[in-house]
Amino acid sequence: MFGSFFKQLFFGKQVEDQKIKLRQEAKEIILKANEEALHIKTEAERQAQKNLAEALDVEKRIATERQQIDEKEKTLSSEKLLLEKEKQSLTDIKKSVEEKRDQILQKLETIAQMTKDQAKQLLLQGWEEKLKADVARRITQAEEDVKRTVDEKAKHLLVDAMRYGATDVTAEYTLSVVHLPSDEFKGRIIGKEGRNIRAFEVATGVDVDLEEEGVIKISSFDAIRREVARTALEKLIKDGRIQPPRIEEIVAKTKEEVEKTIFKAGEELAHKVGVFNLPVELIKLLGRFKYRFSYGQNMIIHTLEETRIGIALAHELKADVNVVKLGCLFHDIGKVINDKEGSHIDLGVELLKKYRFPQKVIDTVASHHEDVPLNSLEAVIVYISDAVSGGRPGARHEDFEEYLKRIKTIEDVAKTKKGVKEAFALQAGRELRVIVRPDEMTDDDTVILAAKIKQELEEKFDVFPGQIKTTIIREYRTESTTKI
Repeated sequence: MFGSFFKQLFFGKQVEDQKIKLRQEAKEIILKANEEALHIKTEAERQAQKNLAEALDVEKRIATERQQIDEKEKTLSSEKLLLEKEKQSLTDIKKSVEEKRDQILQKLETIAQMTKDQAKQLLLQGWEEKLKADVARRITQAEEDVKRTVDEKAKHLLVDAMRYGATDVTAEYTLSVVHLPSDEFKGRIIGKEGRNIRAFEVATGVDVDLEEEGVIKISSFDAIRREVARTALEKLIKDGRIQPPRIEEIVAKTKEEVEKTIFKAGEELAHKVGVFNLPVELIKLLGRFKYRFSYGQNMIIHTLEETRIGIALAHELKADVNVVKLGCLFHDIGKVINDKEGSHIDLGVELLKKYRFPQKVIDTVASHHEDVPLNSLEAVIVYISDAVSGGRPGARHEDFEEYLKRIKTIEDVAKTKKGVKEAFALQAGRELRVIVRPDEMTDDDTVILAAKIKQELEEKFDVFPGQIKTTIIREYRTESTTKI
C-alpha cells in the first residue's frame, strides 16, 4: 500500500516538473514570437516610410515636369503667334512683288512689242544654245561614271560569288591499281588457260594488266566500270574463291553496291544545293557525276561549285534563284546519258523536256555553251557560273601538248581548204572562226565550205567535249588612197 502511495507521489512530481518545463518553453516561444512580430512591424514601418519617400519624390518630379511642360506650351504659343505674324507679312510681301512684276512685264511688252510668252521662248532658246555644250559634257561624264561604277560593281559581284566555289581539283585517272598480298594471287586470278581473267574482263568490261610485280592495273575510260572492277577484284582476293561463277556473282553484287553509291552521291549533290524530291532517274544520273570527269575536273565538284556561284549571283542580281539553281545543277546532265547519241546539250534539253521542267530552266541548259542565244538573265548567270568554275586557275587540267595538238588540228582542217585566209580555234576548240578571201569565194561557196569543215571535223574527232561551231566570215573591202 505504501509502495503504491510513493509511486503516485513520484509520478505526480514528474508531472508537475513537466508542466513547469512546458510553461517555460511556452513563455520562450511567446517571447520569440513577440520579438519576431516587433521585428516585422519595425521592418514594415521602415519599408512604408521608404515607399512614402519614393512616392513623394515621384510626385515632386511629376510636378516639376508638369511645370516644364506648361512653360514649353507657353513658349510654343508665343512662337506660333510670331510665326503667324511672319507668315502674314510674307504673304503681303509676295502679293506686292507679284503686282510689281506684272507692272514691269506690261511695260516690257509695250517697249519690246512682244508678248510674255514670246519673250520667254526667245530667252529659253538663247539659254539652250549656251547650255548645249555643258549638257553634252555632263552626259558624257555621267556615262563614263556609270560605266566605271558598273565595271567595279561587276568585279566585286563576281569575286564575291567566286568565294562559294574554289574547291579542290580531283584528278582524272583512266587507271586503277589493286595491290596483291603476294604474287601467287596472279596465277589464281589468271586461272587455268586464262579462263578466270577472261571471265573477269567480260563481266566488268575492263582491261586487266598483270605485268607489273605486286599490283594489278585495271584500265578503262568508263570510271564506273573501273570502280566496279576494282572493288570486285579486291573482294575476290579477300574471298580467295576465284572462279568464273564466283566472279560473275561478285561482279553482279558489286554493280548493285556501286549503283547504290551513285544514287546516294546524286541525292547528296541535289540536297547540298537545295533541290529535293527529284525523280529517281534524275538522281541516278546526277550520281554518275561522281565517276565522270571533264578535263580532269570531277563533275560533282564542278556542278556543286557552279551552282553555288550561280545562286550567289542570282541573289545579288535579283534573278529567279530556283531557275538558276536548276539550270546549274542540270547543265551537264547530258554528259552522263550513254544510251543515246547527240551532244550533251541536246541530250540534256531532251531529258528536261521529258520531265516537264519549266522552259526557262531548259533555255539555260540549251544556251550554257552559247549554242543558242542567251535569252534571259538566268541563262547569262548559268553561262557565267559555268565559265568561272571551269575556267578558274587549277580547276581543270590536261596534257598541254595534247591540247595544242587538238587546237592545231582543228585550225588545220580549215586552213587546208581553198580560199581560206585565216582560221582561229576559240573557246578551247569549241568554236572555229574561218576568214575567207572574198575575191576567191562567193557567199554560196562559204555555205559549202562550212559543211565540208563540219564533216571533216566529225571524222577526225570521234569524241569531243561539246560541239564545234564553225563560223565562216567573208568581208569585202574596197580601198583607195589620195595622192599627197
